[in-house]
Amino acid sequence: MWREKLQQGVVIPAHPLALTAERKLDERRQRALSRYYLAAGAGGLAVGVHTTQFAIREPRIGLYEPVLRIAAEEMRGKNAIKVAGVVGLTSQAVKEAVLARDLGYDIALLSMAALKEATVPMMIDHVRTVASILPVLGFYLQPAVGGRLLPYEFWRQFAEIEGVVGIKISPFNRYQTLDVLRAVAESSRRDEIALYTGNDDTIVTDLLTEFKFGDKSVRIKGGLLGHWAAWTKRAVELLERCHRADAVTAQMLTLAAQVTDTNAALFDVANNFHGCIAGIHEVLRRQGLLEGRWCLDPNEDLSPGQMQEIDRVYRLYPYLTDDGFVRENLDNWLKQ
Repeated sequence: MWREKLQQGVVIPAHPLALTAERKLDERRQRALSRYYLAAGAGGLAVGVHTTQFAIREPRIGLYEPVLRIAAEEMRGKNAIKVAGVVGLTSQAVKEAVLARDLGYDIALLSMAALKEATVPMMIDHVRTVASILPVLGFYLQPAVGGRLLPYEFWRQFAEIEGVVGIKISPFNRYQTLDVLRAVAESSRRDEIALYTGNDDTIVTDLLTEFKFGDKSVRIKGGLLGHWAAWTKRAVELLERCHRADAVTAQMLTLAAQVTDTNAALFDVANNFHGCIAGIHEVLRRQGLLEGRWCLDPNEDLSPGQMQEIDRVYRLYPYLTDDGFVRENLDNWLKQ
């Protein structure tokens, strides 16, 4: 069921966190976000991930379980892939995976960021432990937002783990992306591992490319993206268009560059991604899905000039937005 859907390739938004002005959970709008993504055609939701803000796990905040539970309730009966972000050293990762499993999640999106000094064998043991609890989607998080470099040797061994069902590739780096793709292509399980782009800077190109390594090839079938947490209906249409494409046209390459330009504004590339979550929040605020763009950290907000950049891409690429769709349905999504 969910495995076949994952293999086909779907849109999986990285779920943001809806907060009040007091930086407390806004449950009404948290549910509205989930309803928006599902109504837009998303094939699943990823919750407790970077876009949800890793600080939800801090004891003083205590929002990891509530946000996973709310999203699971909204996905119930919707044929959506339930992905839970799982982080930390093995003891913490096991605890999170057990909680996610008990809440009905299908997959653990497993970050290796906490294992900064771990060797490849240590990391592989960590993955095997978590995969014994919940199927694992690998996560190559870019170092700029807390990830670590993961060599080809890691991904080659990772791909052979029976409990691994896919990989979200998001180092924002072509060379490191190819490390993952070649490792999967050369593994015995290449037909069992679903590849998803997390490279918000090159979404369309990732989806259009057949990656060939000698006589072995793989394709990236879907996306699990923070970028797709905004304007999600257009993301679904974009993925369908990529799936239908028989050849890479100049028009599609132009669109690829426009999506990347848009991402530069939302993710605050000019300031090393400082405002990447606030940028997504700003779009959702403009649409009425969020009341404000507040993050758990009061210092986490738009960077100087980022608002103007968001205005610019709104003006240049109105066909990449889904404001009309949101406007027509917002009242229903906000109902308790």
